[in-house]
Amino acid sequence: MVTDPWFYLTAVPAVLIYGIGKGGLGGALGIIAVPLMALVVSPTQAAAILLPILCVMDFFAVKQHYRNADYAVLKRMLPGSLLGILLAGLFLSVTPEAGLKLLIGGLSLLFCVQYILQREASQQSAGAVGAWWWSSLGGFSSTAIHAGGGPASIYLLPLRLDKITLIATMAVLFAIINLFKLIPYAMLGEFDTTNLMTAMVLVPLAPVGVYMGVWLLHRVSQEWVYRLCYIFLFVSGVKLFADGYLTL
Repeated sequence: MVTDPWFYLTAVPAVLIYGIGKGGLGGALGIIAVPLMALVVSPTQAAAILLPILCVMDFFAVKQHYRNADYAVLKRMLPGSLLGILLAGLFLSVTPEAGLKLLIGGLSLLFCVQYILQREASQQSAGAVGAWWWSSLGGFSSTAIHAGGGPASIYLLPLRLDKITLIATMAVLFAIINLFKLIPYAMLGEFDTTNLMTAMVLVPLAPVGVYMGVWLLHRVSQEWVYRLCYIFLFVSGVKLFADGYLTL
């Protein structure tokens, strides 16, 4: 188990923030978690510790939201998401993170610019090819750096789903993605005793964060939920792009 107190100073807010995102404010918020934890441990170890906690969060998030998910949208997104997980599992050990971060960061920022220009949502909505592309990118980046919320948001936000449906759909989608991510992480040997014991210490925070997000979801207007999602998408894009550029 990790014993450095500085690690827990970053890990506790990281887990709570990720839970709040899962519970009510969108998956893009979760991008903050791994960078926070990586201030003390390696990004790979941070991601490995976080994954079992995410699976626990998913249980509570799905329990809250599964009735409101748009399963037609999920049906379009799941094949690409699983393909992305497969590709990430095959190439995670050899694919440089810098290029992936630059790509996702740049696309996220581009989508935020389009939103600021107030184009019609119908003009931005993607078809079947878009569903495969963004879902695959989401599954890949989620597996590599737990940052799948950005690509998923790029596909989902222009659909202008009701705020409850939007959050519910993302909750169910990433619950399935995270379960499948356990396979490549286990095959890469990331679930050692140290990482699993540390995850067990932090896991009680999972439902706390999720229910904090649920509480906020039902007390914030739909327009503000979308604004927050775009803000988090912008923050995610800046963070990913900067990290990718600095590590080139």
